[in-house]
Amino acid sequence: MAKAKNRARPRKAKARAPEDAPAAGGAVPPPGPVIQLVWRLFGPILGGIGWIADVSVHLTLGILCVLSAGLLYVIAGDEAGSFVYQFMAVQVLVGGALSWWGLSRIRHADPPPSRLDELKPKRFFLETWKRMDEEAREERLARKKAGLGWDYRPILSLCVGAVCLSLMEYFGGSRSYEQILTSLSAEPWFAAWGTDFLGLSGEGMPPLDPDGLMHAARNWPFFRLTGFAWWSGWRVLGYFLIPAIALRISGQRIRDQGLETKGWSQHAWIYGLAYGIVLVCVVIVSYTDEFSTYYPFYKLATRSWFDFLTWELLYAAQFLSLEFFFRGWWLKALKPMMGSHAIFAMIVPYCMIHFGKPFPETLAAIVAGIVLGTLAMKTRSIWSGFLIHVSVAVSMDMAALLQTTGLPTLWFPDL
Repeated sequence: MAKAKNRARPRKAKARAPEDAPAAGGAVPPPGPVIQLVWRLFGPILGGIGWIADVSVHLTLGILCVLSAGLLYVIAGDEAGSFVYQFMAVQVLVGGALSWWGLSRIRHADPPPSRLDELKPKRFFLETWKRMDEEAREERLARKKAGLGWDYRPILSLCVGAVCLSLMEYFGGSRSYEQILTSLSAEPWFAAWGTDFLGLSGEGMPPLDPDGLMHAARNWPFFRLTGFAWWSGWRVLGYFLIPAIALRISGQRIRDQGLETKGWSQHAWIYGLAYGIVLVCVVIVSYTDEFSTYYPFYKLATRSWFDFLTWELLYAAQFLSLEFFFRGWWLKALKPMMGSHAIFAMIVPYCMIHFGKPFPETLAAIVAGIVLGTLAMKTRSIWSGFLIHVSVAVSMDMAALLQTTGLPTLWFPDL
């Protein structure tokens, strides 16, 4: 009887599902032993950095200012001019003030929460991708219930985007700029305007022929800078203005394409951490000949601070437009139909626009495209990717100049 009673009792489950097992979508394989070891070694450090940046942005910016001043001194060495030392002194003073302000806030803050889950590859990548897939299914279902029918937005974005990339490739380069100027110089009205603009007109001077006008234009002090303005303007047109027009025509809001700033400060520490890691890599590769001869694109950036800052503003404008195109407009349009696969579809053309640059940078663009695309979908904003792009670009240009000709010493070129 006792044995029969025991047989009748239901057995308790001996095994429990792990707490971090996904509710749906299949099991996620655990990270490998190498990733687990790296995370145990550096996870607490990254978590502490994340807490500091989250509690006080001022302290984060202050630390970055002081570190960038130290890296500037390491790169420049004893050959740095007085302006470089003055710039480093200002960086240290500003960084110290911001750090003191930030520390005063941290003293009254709560103990640091764990930031490890936020930075774990499983949560940063896999959970973001799974969330994208779930949102895509919900959007398709809502569209079906609303009776909206076939979604034309992915087709529109891909076709218009292909046209934009083609326009920039065939008309947005420096060679196209010179070809257009050469053809225009044959026109009488342009030859007359160009002669006056370049200061070549006057009594007793014969009119310039087209070849002579182009020769004078190439010797104009700002000819190369206007060429890069042409290049940047085409990027703003192709990456931002034409897509914005297509969005407005289709009844969509431009602001919804990753331009919202609300809630971005909660993830600003990820930008600071990413930039700090990349900055160390920039300093290391700046000692290679290939790097110092390739950057900056505008070779007269060292002539004056006007040249350098104007070039960096043009560079930043095309970076903002680029992030809007790839991580804002395209991901927003492709996500309902492709889910997380939209990120990997985006990195193919993103890698291809890096063709012609150093091979390691082109390969790194694949990884950067995945990371920045995931970050844009996680934060629902393109601003982190834009700031990372601009910060790294300016750092690369400054590192290359410090390794070769040095930073500018004049505010305006001595013409």
